[in-house]
Amino acid sequence: MSQPPNPSSDLSPGLSGSRPSSQRISALGLDVGRKRVGVAGCDGTGLIATGLLTLERRSFQEDVDRLRQLVEARQVQILVVGLPYTLNGELGFQAKQVQKFATRMAKALGLPLEYVDERLTSVQAEQLMQAAGQSPSQHKALIDRKAAAIILQQWLDDRRNRIARSTASALP
Repeated sequence: MSQPPNPSSDLSPGLSGSRPSSQRISALGLDVGRKRVGVAGCDGTGLIATGLLTLERRSFQEDVDRLRQLVEARQVQILVVGLPYTLNGELGFQAKQVQKFATRMAKALGLPLEYVDERLTSVQAEQLMQAAGQSPSQHKALIDRKAAAIILQQWLDDRRNRIARSTASALP
C-alpha cells in the first residue's frame, strides 16, 4: 500500500527522479510594509512567481484571516518573506519589525518561514512599472505586489539551484 505524499518532503532536495524541479511546491511570498503587504504566489512547478494581491494592513488578526484563505486555497507549504537589510548588510529597525511580523504570521498560519534579502526589490518593481509605461507614484499597491513576486522568484531560483547542485553532487 503506497503512502500519501508528504508535502514537507517536497521542500528538500530529492533524488527520486531525473528532474528535481518537478517536485511540487506552493509558496507564498510577502513584501511586508507598515501600511501594506504585497503577496505573491507561484505555479506548482516552482518556476514562476506572480503577484497576487496587496493587503492594506488593518489588524494582525485580519491579516492572518486574509492570508489563511490564500494559504488554504493554494495549499501553501512555506512562507517566504523579504527582509529589508540596510545597504551595508545589517538588520535595521524595519528588518526587525518585519521579522517580528513574519514570525508571528508563520506561527499563526502553521507554516515554515524563510527570509530573502529584499534590498532594492521595490526599486526593481518601480523600474519594471516604468518600463511598462506605468507610474509608480500612482500604483503603490502594485509596487508591493511586484516586489513580493521578485522576492518569491529569487527564493524559487535559489531553491532550484540548490536542488540542481545537490543532484549533481550525488551523481557518480
